[in-house]
Amino acid sequence: MTDVFEELRWRNLVYDHTEGLREQLANPQVTAYVGFDPTSDSLQVGNLLALMGLARLQRYGHTPIAVAGGGTGMIGDPSGKATERQLLSLDQVRSNVEAIRGQLERLLDFQVRTNPARIVNNADWLTRLSLMEFLRDIGKHFTVNYMVAKDSVKSRLEHEEGISYTEFSYMLLQAYDFLHLFDHHGCTVQAGGSDQWGNITAGVELIRRMRGARAFGLVFPLVTSNSGTKLGKTEQGTVWLDANRTSPYRFYQFWLNQEDADVIPYLGYFTWLERAELDALAATVADRPEERQAQRRLAQEVTRLVHGEPALARAEKAAGVLFGGDLAGLGAEDIAEILADVPSSQVSRVALQGDGLALVDLLVQTEICRTKGEARRLVEGGGVYLNNRRAADASQFVTASDAVDGQYLVLRKGKRSFHLVRLVG
Repeated sequence: MTDVFEELRWRNLVYDHTEGLREQLANPQVTAYVGFDPTSDSLQVGNLLALMGLARLQRYGHTPIAVAGGGTGMIGDPSGKATERQLLSLDQVRSNVEAIRGQLERLLDFQVRTNPARIVNNADWLTRLSLMEFLRDIGKHFTVNYMVAKDSVKSRLEHEEGISYTEFSYMLLQAYDFLHLFDHHGCTVQAGGSDQWGNITAGVELIRRMRGARAFGLVFPLVTSNSGTKLGKTEQGTVWLDANRTSPYRFYQFWLNQEDADVIPYLGYFTWLERAELDALAATVADRPEERQAQRRLAQEVTRLVHGEPALARAEKAAGVLFGGDLAGLGAEDIAEILADVPSSQVSRVALQGDGLALVDLLVQTEICRTKGEARRLVEGGGVYLNNRRAADASQFVTASDAVDGQYLVLRKGKRSFHLVRLVG
C-alpha cells in the first residue's frame, strides 16, 4: 500500500484520529512521536502496539521520535489508573530510560539515512521549566472545565481518592511535550493508546493556541483478549520485553497460547505479515484450528522482532523439549524455566560421584517408580528417558557428568511425565 493511513486502518490500528490526519500523513517525511512511561526498567507487550505503529510510519518514509518520559514519569499519568502512582526519583527514572533505550532500538531503525528514528527524554526540557513559566505560558491556555471533562481526569474524580494536583497537571506537561517537539523537531503528529486521547488533543490545542498551527493526533486501540484480559497480564504476571524479566521461552509461549479469536487480529497488530498471509492463516484457524499454525507464526514473528533470531531458535528448541526434543545447547536456566511446573526433587552430588547412582535407584528415590523391580521393567520396556534420551539398560548408572550444566537431570516416564532432579551440595 502507498497510503500509511490505509495500512493502519486495515490492520484495525486506527481507534480515533483528529481531522486532517490522513492528509497530513500523505505528505512526505512527516515527523511523529509516541511517548513511553519509564516507571519500570522494561517496556511490556502492551507497549508493542504503539511501537509497531511508529515503526510502520517510519517504513512509509516518516520520521519517528520515541519520547521517554523521564520528566512526566516523575509525575505519573492518571490515564487508566484508579489510584495515584508511586512517584519515582530522577535517578530511578534515568536508569529506567537507559534500560528501555535498547528495547526501542530493536524495533525502530536508527541507522537509515533519510528518516532515522531518534530517542529523546522529556526530562531534558521539563526539568528546566520553572513553575511560574509553566503557569503563565501554558496553564493560561486551559480552563479547569476543559481538563475535568477529559476521561482520564473525570474517571478519577468519581473515585473516593480523587486526583492530586500533581497528576492533574500531567495533561498540561504532555501538551507541552508536543509543543516542544513541534518547535524543535518539526513534529506534527502524536500517537498513542486510546487512553491518551485527552492528553494528545490537549497538545493539539496548545499548538493551535500558541503557534497558530495545525497538529494532529492518532490513537490505537487498547488491546484486550477475547476474554477481556488486558494484553500482557497473565496469571504469572506481566509479560516484559526485557529477556531478564520474561525469558524468550516464556515470551514465545505467551504468544503461542493465544486464543483462536485473538490470533489473527494480533498478527495484524504485531507483525509485518501482509494481508494475503493473514488471510491464509485465518483460513487455517477456521478449517484446522487444532494445528495452531497461526499461533506458531505469531510466536515466531514477535519473538524474532523483540529478541532476535538466536533467541527465537532457543525458544523453539526449548518448546520442543516437552515433546521429546534434544537438550543439547540448552543451559541450566533454560531447563529450569521449561520445567518449572513439573514435579521435582533433589539429589546429593556426593551420591553421583565415582560410578554414580543406579538409574533404577534414582527412579525409586524420585518416586517415579515404587520398587526397583518396577523400575527395571519400565526401563527394559523403553519407557524411561534421561535428558530426553531413552535409557536402554536397566543396569545403567547416572553420574554428575550427565547433568545439564552440572545442575539438572531430566527424567521422563513415557511421553509426557517429566521429573526434574536438581543436584545439591
